[in-house]
Amino acid sequence: MSKKKIEIKNLDFYYNDFQALKNISLDIVANQVTALIGPSGCGKSTFLRTLNRMNDLIEGTKVDGDILLDGENIYAKGVDVVDLRKQVGMVFQEPNPFPKSIYENVAYGPKAHGITDKDRLDQIVEQSLRDAALWDEVKDRLDRSALGISGGQQQRLCIARALAVKPDILLMDEPTSALDPIATAKIEELMDNLREDYTIVIVTHSMQQAARISDYTAFFLMGEMIEYGPTERIFEKPEHKKTEDYITGRFG
Repeated sequence: MSKKKIEIKNLDFYYNDFQALKNISLDIVANQVTALIGPSGCGKSTFLRTLNRMNDLIEGTKVDGDILLDGENIYAKGVDVVDLRKQVGMVFQEPNPFPKSIYENVAYGPKAHGITDKDRLDQIVEQSLRDAALWDEVKDRLDRSALGISGGQQQRLCIARALAVKPDILLMDEPTSALDPIATAKIEELMDNLREDYTIVIVTHSMQQAARISDYTAFFLMGEMIEYGPTERIFEKPEHKKTEDYITGRFG
């Protein structure tokens, strides 16, 4: 039986008076890739950011409902948001490496969480870069600026940086939208490998990408979740006409 990693129950989200998410309920399964699809402005990225409370950084936001991570409500009083974001890592649309060396980008998180031993840091950096399928490409230039590598390599570096603090969950907000097809293919292959150890939730505008890489798909429209289920069923036998129209390109 599939294990529920995150349970979302009756989630409403507001930017001041604007309700961006309306009564969202779904279970995200452990060690699977869940894709969030839908047109621009439908609430996908807002929903993604509720899962590690990144929306807390925006003034005037409000959350109603429950998000349970391993059975614990992440919006309960007393939750350590720093610890939460360590457990739930995030990779953004545009590669955003720090203007530091490749090594320092990956070591940044572990150092921030108190790891100072050089040998331990070396191990974490190497393992994280290996897990992000980047080690062989950068192992001889770890002391060089992260800004000097290609966009696709920078995005994999950002994935390595997220993995370095040993999260359980990886959130990815359109991680390949700024990349060329070759770099995109590498990131997709990487996601396929990472699901063995991580639960992945990805926002994507590409129907083909969602069909290729995800186990489950949720279709969002105007702040509502219209349909959610195994990707194969969503794409081959959608239960809602709006889902079918969106997937087949007849939407709007």
